[in-house]
Amino acid sequence: MMHAEPINNDSLRRSVGAHIADPFFAEGLFDALPDVVFFVKDLEGRYVVVNQTLVQRCGQRHKSALIGRTPAEVFAHPFGQTYLAQDMAVLAGDADIEDQLELHLYPNRDPGWCLTRKTALRDAHGRIIGLTGISRDLAMADKKNPAYRKVAAAVSVIHEQYGQPLQLPELARIANMSVAQIERYFLRIFHLTPRQMIIQTRVDAASRMLGGDASVAEIAQACGYGDHSAFTRQFKATTGLTPSQYRQMLPAR
Repeated sequence: MMHAEPINNDSLRRSVGAHIADPFFAEGLFDALPDVVFFVKDLEGRYVVVNQTLVQRCGQRHKSALIGRTPAEVFAHPFGQTYLAQDMAVLAGDADIEDQLELHLYPNRDPGWCLTRKTALRDAHGRIIGLTGISRDLAMADKKNPAYRKVAAAVSVIHEQYGQPLQLPELARIANMSVAQIERYFLRIFHLTPRQMIIQTRVDAASRMLGGDASVAEIAQACGYGDHSAFTRQFKATTGLTPSQYRQMLPAR
């Protein structure tokens, strides 16, 4: 009986890759995903490839409005500068960005939560030549999952007590699960880790409070941050703005 030779996966990938005429073949596929932003950038942080979703999120009609420009030239200040600084850190060889929770403000000022990934692109010699990334809109919770009822109690605690210290072991105890189990089920059901949901809930609450008269220090305390500077760092990492900058961008009361 003849036995097929084992396939070398690396050789197979190189063989197929060498015959692909268009290295950006994925662009058309990402054009079909309305809930995913896709891009490729060069060493200067300029857009080389974008999908139609990104074009629409930027309030543009055609991809040519973005190609050759940096985020600082496309997005309103200071969002664009923040995104460009993030890009330059990746291009400098710092760690790639993996599923960073971010709150984006679109041209119509509607907020939208997403998970962002950015990774450096390297040539055959390992030199960084650009970066690629995606931002996925945060999906709806999978309430049909059998474990939804178990974790729902922990979610309620997060939503109702976000101003208090929240520890993962305690959330796991409330759900009658181990720490590993609750993390796994949160990812399956909400597409977030428990920590990311805590951040999302606190930033959502802070965003609403910034439309009022409370001071940033008062809001930090109300949202579970005993340290004002820690709150400011987390808020900026998530929204691209400091709390004071975010307040200034809100419609006049």
